[in-house]
Amino acid sequence: MKKLRAMKCLIVLALTGVAGGEARAQSSSGLPAIAAFAPAEGDARPVPAWQNLCERRPDECVVDLREPETVKLGRSVWQQILAVNARVNATVKPLTDEAHWGLADTWDYPSDGYGDCEDYQLLKRKLLVEAGLPRRALRMTVVIDEKGEGHAVLMVLTDRGDFILDNKTSKILPWSETRYVFVKREGQGGPAWLSLGGASSPLATANR
Repeated sequence: MKKLRAMKCLIVLALTGVAGGEARAQSSSGLPAIAAFAPAEGDARPVPAWQNLCERRPDECVVDLREPETVKLGRSVWQQILAVNARVNATVKPLTDEAHWGLADTWDYPSDGYGDCEDYQLLKRKLLVEAGLPRRALRMTVVIDEKGEGHAVLMVLTDRGDFILDNKTSKILPWSETRYVFVKREGQGGPAWLSLGGASSPLATANR
């Protein structure tokens, strides 16, 4: 796999209605089919910008071992996940960290309504935790996208498999159907991250 490039992860959803329409269409079919679990291959170095986030917002990075490692994915929980993903995608406006803050890469909530990929996912996680989902099952994840560029998504670990919340689409997919190469994600046992070993699906078109 090529060396991970800097995250260039902005995407503009064409219309607010597209995000809402995708979520409604997906929720109308009930629960998703059972999906695969993403493979983990040992420890990995955390993203430097994530480490900086942890210094500024330590609660964002604490792993509570009393929480379950997976979400029990019933119909109401699934619809909540769909709604949060669509809502954040439709309301946050895309802006690079360099244009926003004058920094190459920084992670935080899009509190002023602007952000890039990791900021979208952090806000989604915040809202899902406030809705009662275990933070331990909502893991920030680094991938290489279909353009061969670094990208951040939120992986939701459930009892039906691992699903991806993304700012590129409001359709929530199993990790193996995203066209991404999976590099690493937050661990569930402490501050260490986990390598995902470059796992990808047959649909992946990212450069290796």
